[in-house]
Amino acid sequence: MKSKLSSLIIAAVLGLSGAAFSVNALADEGKLVGPITKITMAADGKSAAAVLKDKAGAPVTITITDDLTLEKFKDKRIVEGDEIRARFEKDGKNTSKSFKKTAGC
Repeated sequence: MKSKLSSLIIAAVLGLSGAAFSVNALADEGKLVGPITKITMAADGKSAAAVLKDKAGAPVTITITDDLTLEKFKDKRIVEGDEIRARFEKDGKNTSKSFKKTAGC
């Protein structure tokens, strides 16, 4: 009886953890390679919005909050016209996960 109960508990825990993982895996992620057309730094300097062109030429605004990329904006290592490879969370604000020059930076 104890082994059946422990097997049932283990199966339930594994099932719930698998369901939680699949919900996180369903989070929409976008990928984009294109030139920057506009960079707008926030007044506090803790975020920025960059507008990139997709393959069709449509503008896509991505919000950047990581310190490394913000430093690159401030130091002019990433400027308008640079081609960028970006990964972002499609959460309404397109929050950046990765924002790098295609040639490296």
